Amino acid sequence: MHVALPAATGLRALRLKRWGYLCFLLIPALPPTGWWLGALTGLPDLFAWWTPFVSFGLVPLADALIGTDLSSPDEAQAQVLERDPWYRALPLLALPVCAAVLAWGLWALVHTPLGWAGRIGHVASLGVVTGALGITAAHELIHKAERLDRLAGGWLLGLACYGSFKIEHVRGHHVNVATPMDTSSAARGQSLYHFLPRAIAGNVRAAWRLEAQRLRREGKAPLSRHNEVVRLSLLSAALAGLAGLALGVAGLAGFLAQAAVAITLLEIINYIEHYGLRRQFLPDGRWERTAPRHSWNAPHLFTNLLLFQLQRHSDHHAHARRRYSALRHHADVPTLPAGYAAMVLLALVPPLWFRVMHRRLGRP
Repeated sequence: MHVALPAATGLRALRLKRWGYLCFLLIPALPPTGWWLGALTGLPDLFAWWTPFVSFGLVPLADALIGTDLSSPDEAQAQVLERDPWYRALPLLALPVCAAVLAWGLWALVHTPLGWAGRIGHVASLGVVTGALGITAAHELIHKAERLDRLAGGWLLGLACYGSFKIEHVRGHHVNVATPMDTSSAARGQSLYHFLPRAIAGNVRAAWRLEAQRLRREGKAPLSRHNEVVRLSLLSAALAGLAGLALGVAGLAGFLAQAAVAITLLEIINYIEHYGLRRQFLPDGRWERTAPRHSWNAPHLFTNLLLFQLQRHSDHHAHARRRYSALRHHADVPTLPAGYAAMVLLALVPPLWFRVMHRRLGRP
């Protein structure tokens, strides 16, 4: 099924999508819903897994049933979408929403009678919120010119203890994407389990290096209050300390564990977005310019509404500051067979992943 939105009905389609982006609020609603269902049924351990079940079970089903969106705004529509304050406000709203759900979730972790399975499910649920919503919204915000947007993006990353992403993603990944220099671009034949530790360690190392280089150029000490990695790390440490002071060891452990889930989820998405795609090294000693064909896209409408059109990744790399609402669909780029949620599950099983993805990549 295809929910194609042709130019003749473009304005109507854009109005529908305008309200459709409120779907992002479904993600933070899942953990409280699971907690309520657990209390209602007397099965709190089972319903602690409600968020992962919906996210990786029902969302792929919704993608299959609702279909794909192959539309793109024309230039005049894109300019309107860029200036509309509504689209700017939605990712900013993710900050107080994520913070509130995380604070409630840590309280519930300590005060709800859960077994070990329930605790793991509850923490995983919080990590899905700070990862799927928090880091996705942060990804949108850190690319923007407005200082408030970048600040909010940094705070969202602070909730997930991954402030280094703000520096490395913009100044590292977008420069080196689809080359061996980018640890966030998985090589053909590289399994997810080989990719994850290298990507996380590489992100942190690159962020420190890039900030140190920037500060030295400006005549400032790398290890100082001017270093954004330091500031965002201190923010995460303060939030962890606050969780520990308010809720004890369980609160601190829960905060750190949900951050680990969020970071892992982000890097799995990175693995999916550029797997096996490489830019050519040119005779003049430079890499070819980044093109739409160096990212995997997924046109599934429901997930694109949930995740601020993150799956229109080719256009994002071509126009990093373009607002999510104005991103274009590209018909002639590598296309995933399913939305991100289903692809995350596939990536967890390397033999199946290789079989599906190598067929789409073709011969090396």
